[in-house]
Amino acid sequence: MFKFLTSLFRKKADSVDSFLMYPEGKRYYRETHSIRRANIDEDAIKIINRLNKFRYKAYLVGGGVRDLLMGKRPKDFDIVTSATPNQIKRIFNNCRIIGKRFKIVHIIFKGKIIEVSTFRSLPEHRLEKHKAENDYLIKRDNSFGTAKEDAARRDFTINSLFYDPKNDSILDYVGGFEDIQKKIVRVIGDPDISFKEDPVRMLRAVKFSVLLGLDIEKKTKLAIKKNRLELEKSSTARLLEEYNKMFRTWKTSIIFEGLAENHLLDVLFKEPADKLKKNDPEWREHFMETPLGKRLAVTDKLLSAREEMTPAIFYSLIFYDLIKDLYENDRGHLAHNIKESLQSVFERMGIPKREQDNLVKIFISQPRFQVTDDEKERQNSFFKKKDYFYDAFMVYKIVAISEGNESAVQTAFFWEISLRQRPKPDSHQFGQQNRKKEPNKKRPPRKKHRDRRSGGSQNQNQNIGSEVNPSEKNDQPRSNVDSLNSESESENT
Repeated sequence: MFKFLTSLFRKKADSVDSFLMYPEGKRYYRETHSIRRANIDEDAIKIINRLNKFRYKAYLVGGGVRDLLMGKRPKDFDIVTSATPNQIKRIFNNCRIIGKRFKIVHIIFKGKIIEVSTFRSLPEHRLEKHKAENDYLIKRDNSFGTAKEDAARRDFTINSLFYDPKNDSILDYVGGFEDIQKKIVRVIGDPDISFKEDPVRMLRAVKFSVLLGLDIEKKTKLAIKKNRLELEKSSTARLLEEYNKMFRTWKTSIIFEGLAENHLLDVLFKEPADKLKKNDPEWREHFMETPLGKRLAVTDKLLSAREEMTPAIFYSLIFYDLIKDLYENDRGHLAHNIKESLQSVFERMGIPKREQDNLVKIFISQPRFQVTDDEKERQNSFFKKKDYFYDAFMVYKIVAISEGNESAVQTAFFWEISLRQRPKPDSHQFGQQNRKKEPNKKRPPRKKHRDRRSGGSQNQNQNIGSEVNPSEKNDQPRSNVDSLNSESESENT
């Protein structure tokens, strides 16, 4: 009887307004907030003004507004508008439409890209009765809507604020302005449905909490623990992208600590977490004292000292405990054993083949750093020229420091004295298979030779043939692939 009576007075989710704290939108003007136009990218303001000129609504949205309110410098400025992608493209010449699940527009400027998206409507299932067995995972989301619908369908209240440059006001439909002041991460609507729609939101909730010094609201925190296995449905490519963003924060260790506390590390990095659990059942309570926690803490410290770290280094440190025992085992081929130990991890996480091979090379190289004899000088110089040397060296150094191994630290110092090589730019794009290939250089046009009576065509053929000297071919160094194979065979025998 009590449940029946309460259901009569409960607010039914039959409209968008039921998800909004302020259905008509609450305005915060210049005197009540800290955002100033001088701190906003000029080109972003120009885009909004141009869209307004064509009678479209347009606002700054998301992390840029959130960071400005929190006194932080935004890394980018995203725009949301009532114009569709095709309408935006007709207004701006310097743009392109991208995306499958979310069709958005990139407006391209010299040295930067500003992202413009269209207001989206609330998913239809949000207005229906919630059933636990339903699959709410959003696979496509290109239904356009209004500003209030767009605010209601976003992940957290702190990311759903609109900034209007026309009158320097903040438009708030969901209470995000107050949550920023209270320092709270809160899901919009039902957290159970929100996390089933997009499981990556759980990871993002923890990341925002750690990086911005916010508390996760109680209902949201309980829903994370309850729905953590939904992360297994997420796109592996999207998760790799989130990890790469995480590694660039210089605070990977404390983010992992937050993931451990909220039972997400067990799902995202199942095998390394199982290894930690086997050695210490209470590992979640003191993650920073675990071997993985120590390695990540050293890495963050080196990053703050302006050392360069690639994603491959982070993954090697995360997987290190899975292959550590193989270095003490003389049975079998080291490369084969490492591949066999990590193959299931690679497949589950969707790590591309190229990155798998690179990680295996890094692990195979670890015993090589213990060889510092003078008679090996030539081989050492050859080893330093490998494209994976920098990553392998940093892994060796970080492990040595984290374990307090003075002998290994001194050995690392031997290799570091002459270290000049730095990671290549594309080494930071871990997991992105569709890399842009460098355009083929066009061969300069040949000079036309006049045919002479003495046989100009014959002279021309002689000139062409002389471009490549057969004797020079034998002086060419072996390719990296050949030299790599020969070295790895010699190291592993």
